[in-house]
Amino acid sequence: MRIQLDRERFIETMREQAEIGGTEDGGLHRLALSDEDKRIRDWFADRMEAEGLEVRVDEFGNMFGRREGTDPDADPVLVGSHLDSQPYGGIYDGAMGVISALELVRTLNEEGIETTHPIEIVNWTNEEGSRFQPAMQGSGVWAGAHDLEEEYATTDADGVEFEAELERIGYKGDVPAEPTTEYEAYLELHIEQGPSLELEGKDVGVVTGIVGFTWGAITYYGEADHSGPTPMHYRSDALVAAADVITQIRRIPSTLGDRTVGTTGYIDAEPNSINIIPSEVTFTWGFRDPDDAVVEEAFARVLDEAEAAADREGLDWEWEERMRAPSVDFADQCIDAVDAAAADLGYDSMHIFSGAGHDATHLTEICDTGMVFAVSEDGKSHTEAEYTSWDDCYASANTLANAALDIAESDS
Repeated sequence: MRIQLDRERFIETMREQAEIGGTEDGGLHRLALSDEDKRIRDWFADRMEAEGLEVRVDEFGNMFGRREGTDPDADPVLVGSHLDSQPYGGIYDGAMGVISALELVRTLNEEGIETTHPIEIVNWTNEEGSRFQPAMQGSGVWAGAHDLEEEYATTDADGVEFEAELERIGYKGDVPAEPTTEYEAYLELHIEQGPSLELEGKDVGVVTGIVGFTWGAITYYGEADHSGPTPMHYRSDALVAAADVITQIRRIPSTLGDRTVGTTGYIDAEPNSINIIPSEVTFTWGFRDPDDAVVEEAFARVLDEAEAAADREGLDWEWEERMRAPSVDFADQCIDAVDAAAADLGYDSMHIFSGAGHDATHLTEICDTGMVFAVSEDGKSHTEAEYTSWDDCYASANTLANAALDIAESDS
């Protein structure tokens, strides 16, 4: 059986969600546990209830809506993504996966289609990791990768505690943040956030796995002094050491593999004055590769570079690895379902390995997992310039819906 989502309603719903936290430049600023996050959560809960779903919120704020199946013993198929955004990010990242899951349920209800397996749709808490770290926080707690109490205690840049904000917006639920049943499968739709589908002229990406990565921070401690009278050989300049290592974070990937990437995305220098030698600098590293051994090599190399730079400048230093995620391979059941759905719908697809982390990373520990990618124009994401045409949005949403339906109708 194949279904077609209501294209106009899908687009209208995408535009509607994008108004909550929307920016003047057409992007989205909807950080986890902010007032805007509360508004979109309220909006999503209302729409799940309107479709007759059994809505529950767990103690970490993950939101679920359940549509029962015909077999009371069948394990549910879980479909969804996240509704939080990056600071001044795009309207598609994450949100399109949640809206597509909602449209799947709406279509099944309209057409009176019953499935063997229950279908649950989900909005994971704080996938982005921009306000609170780590990323993929809600799915990580739910899947047992993170400790609940430790994640409650995380704080944002202003020192505001996660648990307090969760309570403030009214989304600290009373359901345990863990699977309460076995799950048949998890499917997630996301924009690619890279250029491969567009460059290859494809309509849809069939995701076969996700890269592994390491995130962390290095802090150098030097001495503040006047930038004029202080001779160069008297200086302990924390920013010079940081600059040396940041350059190596850019260069290390090219020595390791074609798929290795490295980024410094955050720098904080003190006292941050044009006339003072920097006394303390914190900056981040991030390395990704499909091969976990390559990620480990990049991690070791950056620490070696950091130690050498500290010795050259005569600095004390420390480091912290803030997150490590292994690469994952998706299940054949899910890959095959996405392949078949794209083919039957007439979409030109290709297999692709994700270069970005997603909630699906953690779900591989719980059940068979797969993903669908939509085309990202120019490969842009985490910016207001992020763009996916409505045709490409709809193609990926239709593919997700039909792949989920295939699995939900199965007798497995």
